[in-house]
Amino acid sequence: MASVVEYKGLKAGYHCGYCDSAAGKASCGMWAHSMTVQDYQDLIDRGWRRSGRYVYKPVMNQTCCPQYTIRCRSLQFQPSKSHKKVLKKMLKFLAKGEISKGNCEDEPMEPSMEDAVAGDMALINKLDLQCDLNLQESLEREVKKKGKSTKKEESNEFIQSQDKNEELGSGEPSHAVDVHTAPKPGKGADLSKPPCRKAKEIRKERKRLKLMQQSPAGGPEGFQAPREPKTKPNQPKSLEELIFESLPEDASHKLEVRLVPVSFEDPEFKSSLSQSFSLYVKYQMAIHQDPPEECGKTEFTGFLCTSPLEPETPPNGPDCGYGSFHQQYWLDGKIIAVGVIDILPYCVSSVYLYYDPDYSFLSLGVYSALREIAFTRQLHEKASQLSYYYMGFYIHSCPKMRYKGHYRPSDLLCPETYVWVPIEQCLPSLENSKYCRFNQDPEAADEGRSRDPDRLQVLYKKAILPYGVFKQQQREPGEEAAVLQYASLVGQACSERMLLFRN
Repeated sequence: MASVVEYKGLKAGYHCGYCDSAAGKASCGMWAHSMTVQDYQDLIDRGWRRSGRYVYKPVMNQTCCPQYTIRCRSLQFQPSKSHKKVLKKMLKFLAKGEISKGNCEDEPMEPSMEDAVAGDMALINKLDLQCDLNLQESLEREVKKKGKSTKKEESNEFIQSQDKNEELGSGEPSHAVDVHTAPKPGKGADLSKPPCRKAKEIRKERKRLKLMQQSPAGGPEGFQAPREPKTKPNQPKSLEELIFESLPEDASHKLEVRLVPVSFEDPEFKSSLSQSFSLYVKYQMAIHQDPPEECGKTEFTGFLCTSPLEPETPPNGPDCGYGSFHQQYWLDGKIIAVGVIDILPYCVSSVYLYYDPDYSFLSLGVYSALREIAFTRQLHEKASQLSYYYMGFYIHSCPKMRYKGHYRPSDLLCPETYVWVPIEQCLPSLENSKYCRFNQDPEAADEGRSRDPDRLQVLYKKAILPYGVFKQQQREPGEEAAVLQYASLVGQACSERMLLFRN
């Protein structure tokens, strides 16, 4: 099945939820009637992101708060001290019911509509109806050739193992290699003298001599060297060990994480929908101060329960397959949080999280992110290419959104050449300018750019034809400019695979 999209063009001059600018945001968007997971993977690797079926790309050099795609290299991830505190806090609560006192601030979650729709779900619903009417007949042959297949993942706790040897993905900057050569005359170590000793070794030697002098025998015969510990005392626990530490049999609470496909045909998704919706309303009103009329069933369904991604279950993929899912956190038989995620060929992409405000003391935003990183590592065991955790957009100009950079190691996407650059290399530039090109090679260009727009695929009057043929038939003003803009934003590969619907 091919992806089918309607390009909506540029939307500029609308409200920004980050800096509160009345008309500072700018983005380009398209409505996705259906989309393959590979096409969406390629799109997010070019700076796109979805909200329901609406897929948008910020105009980085125009928008008030540039939004850089960020990914965490999950296989190399090590939790920080603050991350460990959150995990220990959860374990204490589950084991003994302890509630940590003091500051229980959670990492801020993104606004419910961080994108081009800017909270206007009425616009999306109107757009949805309009687009579906446009395609009602046109997609009968092309889009509905085969029945949809979804595979339900059994609810279980995910036990992950860490693979420390990760190959760098394409676009990763290479690391310099130190080559040791003989010193030139007059430089380097003097071989006629004893080699220099490290201060640490000298301190150890002094301590050993002191212990020898204090021993009853007064010499080496009476000295007993301290035994080497069997395990290294400073060896950090892995993320999985911290998450899945065993609980006592009489634990105060039970937490279960269930992975449920986003599908109204799935019985578990349908049976939990009412409880999930009630939780969403409670969260939006308490955390984002949304009025009740903006938290309706239509808004909830359009934003978090519909997805353009077509489920796929290839033999070399994860057992749960690819597509959109809800990761539900059940505490003592009640849903307290829902993480909306997309499982794609190379990553787990976090879409949104909503949770019960009564459990804010558990820092569920941080906890769910750590669980999703661990889940990514578990999926990697079956699907070796799947190794990244995408956290959406990193917004350096908005201090409250910088927390995503704390999940290290992580990379930011260069907005001009679409290569990944370690965040440490990007931060100095972002301190000086909101908008930055991270690729330091001035000669580097976008390798995936549109090179031949005539090969772009168009869906027109129930027929699929190259744009080179289509443009000879149409005479609409501005048609060519819109199509060329679309081609430049999605790149050559997606423009040849996806079908651009034209009226």
